Amino acid sequence: MKSTWKLELPQLLVLALMFGLAAWTWPTAPDKVPVHWNLAGEVDRYGSRAEGLLILPGMALLIYVLLRALPRLDPRRENYARFAGSYTAMRLGILGLLFAIDGVMLLTLRGVAVDVGLVVGGLVGLLLVGLGMLLPRFQPNWFAGIRTPWTLSSDRVWQQTHALGGKLFVVMGLLVILAGLSKAPWVFGLAMGSVVLGSLGLVVYSYLLWRREQPTT
Repeated sequence: MKSTWKLELPQLLVLALMFGLAAWTWPTAPDKVPVHWNLAGEVDRYGSRAEGLLILPGMALLIYVLLRALPRLDPRRENYARFAGSYTAMRLGILGLLFAIDGVMLLTLRGVAVDVGLVVGGLVGLLLVGLGMLLPRFQPNWFAGIRTPWTLSSDRVWQQTHALGGKLFVVMGLLVILAGLSKAPWVFGLAMGSVVLGSLGLVVYSYLLWRREQPTT
């Protein structure tokens, strides 16, 4: 998959901002930094300054490098050109989520009250909705999309599974957003259950589609 500065610049800017904000915050950051929150949005673990300020930028950089390299290793690398825009949008969405979570953490260090559950839940939900809109455009490959033995064995199974998967991801994303807004335990359970059942359902669905293609004896 060919890449251009036009496609890569937004992601590189996100990475630069994350490391720049870490460097700017470092001199005034406390020795112990909040690094994890529970479901109620309360801090339940603190880490060192390095862990708190650098782990998310480091993860973002690693993910960026990995997602840039994977298409070159894919035996079906030629297909990436057919969904290059969607693949780039997925990469940017993942980096954007990490940037936003990093921003929430930095705001808490500045004493700004942030409803972590609401913000992070909403952002994760939006990412799932975005992925749902992109999935039907993904073409068969080994690294991005709904990869089961059966979607990888049949292009038709791949397309039909991703068409359904796109709709399910939108529904799952909306439920995750609702869970963040409501804070009701049963809504959170419903959202997480939908993610698990939806994912398992797509695996079964791809198998059934593949079975239908097999010649009867």
